[in-house]
Amino acid sequence: MYDKNRFTRADVKILEEQTVFQGFFEMREYRLSHRLFAGGWCRPITRELFVRGLAVGVLLYDPEKDLVGLVEQFRVGALDNANGPWLLEIVAGVVEEGESPEDVALRELEEEAGIKRARLLPVCDYLVSPGGNSERLLLYCGLTSLEGKGGIFGLDHEGEDIRFQVMSREDAFQAMRDGYCNNSQIVICLQWLMLNYQSLRQASALDSD
Repeated sequence: MYDKNRFTRADVKILEEQTVFQGFFEMREYRLSHRLFAGGWCRPITRELFVRGLAVGVLLYDPEKDLVGLVEQFRVGALDNANGPWLLEIVAGVVEEGESPEDVALRELEEEAGIKRARLLPVCDYLVSPGGNSERLLLYCGLTSLEGKGGIFGLDHEGEDIRFQVMSREDAFQAMRDGYCNNSQIVICLQWLMLNYQSLRQASALDSD
């Protein structure tokens, strides 16, 4: 069993903090010291942090028809990806001040996939890359009807060009096996679906009786 007597935020001293870049994203530099497992404090160290905050992602699933909805769009961070820089992803967006994660999820579903309603089931709450990135992701599975859905979506003023695709659950799983679903959000959600799709389908069948 893991040790529950763990360090907390109170075991870190921020000695200096400054913003070193401010554009579409923000980069901060910290000079800090933290407690050591063997006792005492570490010498002051410098760390850069890519500031992102809270975001929400939704994997769309139709349990009645056993369909999955994924979006595809260009990502500059994947320029050298073996399968090209257009990635299959789940619907996602950043939580702004005053918004709830559920509100963001439903807003992004409509903007990126044309889906107006979905039942949101929590999947995971995780830190994307905490070695140098503050982004935290809340993941959901959005249960909805996907029959006849699909198309091109996104906001022009944000430079979005998003293709929403509907496929069988097994085709989505195969896309992950083939390396086309290779970002953490979609992998976590599809693996969650692998574990839960049968119970979701059974519950859907009971609801329709």
